[in-house]
Amino acid sequence: MGTQIDRTAGIDLQYRPSSYFWAKESGIHLLSDIKGTQRRKIYERALAQGNTEQIDAMISEHALSSNERSSFGSIHPGFMGGEYLPSTQKQEVEIARIAIASTTGDVTCIYARSSGGRIHYRVVDEYDGNTLDGNPTRTSLKPLSLKELVDFFFRTWNLITCLDVNFEDHGHPREEVKGFITDASSSFYAEFGQLVDARVDEWLDSLPPRESDSDEEE
Repeated sequence: MGTQIDRTAGIDLQYRPSSYFWAKESGIHLLSDIKGTQRRKIYERALAQGNTEQIDAMISEHALSSNERSSFGSIHPGFMGGEYLPSTQKQEVEIARIAIASTTGDVTCIYARSSGGRIHYRVVDEYDGNTLDGNPTRTSLKPLSLKELVDFFFRTWNLITCLDVNFEDHGHPREEVKGFITDASSSFYAEFGQLVDARVDEWLDSLPPRESDSDEEE
């Protein structure tokens, strides 16, 4: 039996940001304010090149109108990714998202807002909650630790089940499974994507070896 790899080694599981709302309160525009995956990428490239003023204002909007959304989606089905998420409420911010390589590039997010001295969280998808399993809401007195955030995300929207359904018949090839996750990001947790990646690796490590792998070892 091989040595078990500690996939989370080096990740600060207890990290928690001081606030989720500093940018919103200061009027600072974050990439995570843009719902659409492709629009976010376009804006990010423009930001890196220093020419955000030259792109269409529609690109940086939080949400598109129905007509704009249809027009954008007509370019390619993948351009619809993120566009059908619920819009954030007043003073609510997106704190983490996971996108997958489905036909329409489906996105699931966690939103947060402050009310009554507590932080209120909700997990949202692009299907009116139909892909969610657990309770999509919770509260806390202070921002969640990285571990608490990912635990809440996975309890509510089971990424592992999603990957299992898509790759069970193919033997769960590691690179293909992990490549199905096209984005796991957060404007508030620098290591969010790393922890999601580690959790997927831990699951893959727990699976029995594929027959082809077993044959190679004999």
